Amino acid sequence: MSRGAGVIIAGAAETDQVGRLPHTSTLGLHIEAARNALADAGLTTRDIDGIATVSAPGPVQVAHALGITPTWVDGTGVGGTSFLLHVRHAVAAIRAGYARTVLVTHGESGRSRVGAGGWRMDPSSPAGQFEAPYGTLGPTTTFTIPVLRYMKEYGLTHEQLAYVAVAQRKWAARNPRAMFRDEITVADVFASRMVAYPFHLLECCLVTDGGGALIITAADRSVEFPKPPVHILGTGEASETPMISQLADFTESQAFRLAGQAAFAEAGITTADVGHLMIYDAFAHVPIYGLEALGFVKKGEAGGFIAAGNTEPGGALPLNTNGGGLSYTHTGMYGMFAITEGVRQIRGEAAAQAGEPQVSVVLGNGGMFATAGVLVLGRQPR
Repeated sequence: MSRGAGVIIAGAAETDQVGRLPHTSTLGLHIEAARNALADAGLTTRDIDGIATVSAPGPVQVAHALGITPTWVDGTGVGGTSFLLHVRHAVAAIRAGYARTVLVTHGESGRSRVGAGGWRMDPSSPAGQFEAPYGTLGPTTTFTIPVLRYMKEYGLTHEQLAYVAVAQRKWAARNPRAMFRDEITVADVFASRMVAYPFHLLECCLVTDGGGALIITAADRSVEFPKPPVHILGTGEASETPMISQLADFTESQAFRLAGQAAFAEAGITTADVGHLMIYDAFAHVPIYGLEALGFVKKGEAGGFIAAGNTEPGGALPLNTNGGGLSYTHTGMYGMFAITEGVRQIRGEAAAQAGEPQVSVVLGNGGMFATAGVLVLGRQPR
């Protein structure tokens, strides 16, 4: 294939259920999601020659469990956005002729911890030496630092921050698979317990089990598959720092901005072309940072933009239409679920369908603003 040849997502699926799945191991979730994605594309394991996923269990173990002998393997692991990078790398591999059909899998027993690996801060690492001793350990305490600076600098109110969860719950109410479906108010958010100031419980992501998978291949094969092709129009990736204290600016994500610029430039689009948006929402402030980094609103305006109803059902820019990590599911690495919802919206088969978007943008976050990936998905090729 030529460097600019088209690549599509031909199959996309999740595990049969998401939420509490104590009967299924991490590897089992990978396998279930992979088989569902293969069925979605009308393929079998014999059709796969490339595989990508993160470590624990990793691509080699997943491929072996599925009976696949791949000739192209990607084990990139940079947090919850890894799967967006896998898609980007698969596009490059297919164009270079290294693979013909790539399977990207995710499975995580984030809640039940069946077959899940442990996590420990390395005391000799930079973060272990210079952040952990001060109590900055893990997402809930680490992510408070940038949002507090943002609130001070740009006047984001607690009500606006809470409304991010309110808006996304309105989408979740339309999604039978969402873990939380009852609509909420700002008062409900404030009434939920404080986790780490300024985050109340309802401003923090869920902890769930589940998985998802994708089939990536060349666009000239579109007629071979039962579902409408979802064209990968542009991709981007970037990283900034593994330490929250070393962000260049606490009020923005440089990685979000750089990955977004690359993806939009490759796709040849502007924000005006985007009809649907998925922004990784581990905590309520991340969509605020994402909207501004991608250029949908000016710096300091995203909180008011969401609070005005622009991202909820009936709004001008449908955002996190599955309910997001705050209400749908969040296994620990959420990026796969943002992609599968983008695919569903482009195909027109989402539970909470947001019109007929021609372009969906997916923004993934890894760590605490450490890494970013962006995909531009479309109904039509460029």
